[in-house]
Amino acid sequence: MTLRIALFALALAAPTVAGAQVVNDFPTEARADYVFGCMKSNGETQEVLSRCSCSIDVIATIIPYRRYEEASTFISMGLVTGEKGVLFRTSEESRAAIGDLRRAQAEAEIRCF
Repeated sequence: MTLRIALFALALAAPTVAGAQVVNDFPTEARADYVFGCMKSNGETQEVLSRCSCSIDVIATIIPYRRYEEASTFISMGLVTGEKGVLFRTSEESRAAIGDLRRAQAEAEIRCF
């Protein structure tokens, strides 16, 4: 009987472990970079550190790292002046990726700030 209970508990925990892998697909460096930038924008206090950490955690639960990286690249390359930057600001793909990131950031803002 105890073995059945243990197996049942393990079966219930399996989806949580699998879900944690999806949530944790953001590399530590990307999370730290986000938190540093967030703190630069919002103040460098312990409270802001906590809120910024919460923010990237929420973002990581909403969009996969690959999408976050795409959107970040489009935003960064969109800052290039002239025709080269226009491609990164106006394409459907860039608008969709940036829109996904902005929606995730808005949700993180609501939950964490």
